[in-house]
Amino acid sequence: MKRLISAAVATFSMVAFATAGHALQKKADVGKGKELFNKHCAVCHPNGGNIINPKKPLGKKALAANNIKTAQDIIKTMRKPGPGMTKFDQKTISDKEAKAIADYIVKTFK
Repeated sequence: MKRLISAAVATFSMVAFATAGHALQKKADVGKGKELFNKHCAVCHPNGGNIINPKKPLGKKALAANNIKTAQDIIKTMRKPGPGMTKFDQKTISDKEAKAIADYIVKTFK
């Protein structure tokens, strides 16, 4: 019985630490995304707006209206943007950084 309780406590502890670690990693990823967004995107998209084309801000509803619904769609747009937007190739922003930026946009500008 004591072994069973010890095993249960050990399992619970491992799950709790893993969950906490995952939450901290997600927070760090959002922080990195924010940092990269501010470095590469905020000049044209302050507070999720769009100074080049005000009809295309980064809010969820506006993105969906332009057929951009996921973080992957945002990355595609970063790689092959439309008129007026700077192209961010893999030399400028790595795939990992682009994902962090896209995740930040999805989570922040609702």
